[in-house]
Amino acid sequence: MVPHLTTALTGPLLDLERRFLAAMPTIEHWFRLKWLELPVPFYASVDLRNSGFKLAPVDTNLFPGGFNNLNPDFLPLCVQAMQSAVQKICPEARGILLIPENHTRNMFYLENVAQIVTILKQAGMRVRVGSLLPEITAATPIVLPNGKTLTLEPLVRTGNRLGLADFDPCVVLLNNDLSGGVPEILKNLEQGVFPPLSVGWYARRKSQHFAAYDRVAAEFAELIGIDPWLINPYFATCDQINFQDRVGEECLAAQVDGVLAKMRVKYAEYGVKHDPFVIVKADAGTYGMGIMTVKSGEEVKGLNRKQRNKMAVVKEGLAVSDVLIQEGVYTFESINEAVAEPVVYMMDHYVVGGFYRVHTGRGVDENLNAAGMHFVPLAFETCCTLPNPDCAPDDTPNRFYAYGVVARLALLAAAMEIEAAENP
Repeated sequence: MVPHLTTALTGPLLDLERRFLAAMPTIEHWFRLKWLELPVPFYASVDLRNSGFKLAPVDTNLFPGGFNNLNPDFLPLCVQAMQSAVQKICPEARGILLIPENHTRNMFYLENVAQIVTILKQAGMRVRVGSLLPEITAATPIVLPNGKTLTLEPLVRTGNRLGLADFDPCVVLLNNDLSGGVPEILKNLEQGVFPPLSVGWYARRKSQHFAAYDRVAAEFAELIGIDPWLINPYFATCDQINFQDRVGEECLAAQVDGVLAKMRVKYAEYGVKHDPFVIVKADAGTYGMGIMTVKSGEEVKGLNRKQRNKMAVVKEGLAVSDVLIQEGVYTFESINEAVAEPVVYMMDHYVVGGFYRVHTGRGVDENLNAAGMHFVPLAFETCCTLPNPDCAPDDTPNRFYAYGVVARLALLAAAMEIEAAENP
């Protein structure tokens, strides 16, 4: 069940895919050189939007929470990539301590944790799951809807080492995005912690990521001879916002209109007939919270109480003071007439799969990461990174190659973020 573009498959995106396919050896060589220079993120997921005239990342998550949504046929690919990732950080592979979010009631999230455990075990690792929850005082098995059991155990810190009562791992793997800050128990550990604490959402900003992506996209676009706008959304920021007190509305409106003006120039250049829109979202945070679609600066002035409440806080109840104003990218992909967007998953620098986020109640210009969404695994006929030159650009393997290229560009930007955070 492969989603299809509901617009005609012509124009810039097909041309973009052709250029990707024609330049494949050059592209793969360029990626290899880049990974010699930068620290590869342990894992990541990238939300893409495909408008038929543009294919661009709109969010990059360094603590991905949807491994349970991947196509099970691609588990071997995940295992191979995991072996590569662990080999770099813990060659002796004594053991890995996995620390998840505190979502003990979210069974879908816990199925994701269980799938990470499965991948690690099949990659030959000893792995246990340690919980930050104070109520976890003994090994606590949780039966999941898919029939698997996930056991959470209490963390034990001894000096500068973190483990369990009978388990001393060589690596701490976080699947917790640290939105609420770094717990004391994780600070100043002698073991490696991946992803590093410095890129948790308490410190990371989406605007920093897209500033890095600007540089990556510009270099890549020059490499293969394309307009960087075709793979890169414009953005701006506005800080010192207080939605509850209506502070910063003028700044926000001006930035919205500024991004829209730049978009109109590009829409005219490429003959795009749709109305441009922007997404206003919290500059820090995840889970699709604090997001709105806007088509003019006037719309962000005088928001009603419900709108202000929606934008004012994100995960962990944290107040929003900085926002990202990001060029909205339409998604004209659908499954059974429901709007869909691809999410690509990577371990180390390998594309290991992905899925479509599908929402029956949302439109082509709206955020799909919201209550009511569901997931359809990408129906790979071949790996994302193995295009078929005998197929048309829009055939399944080749479209997925294009997804994999753009997702890896976002991964490079994330690597630049990690390098900057770790070496300020």
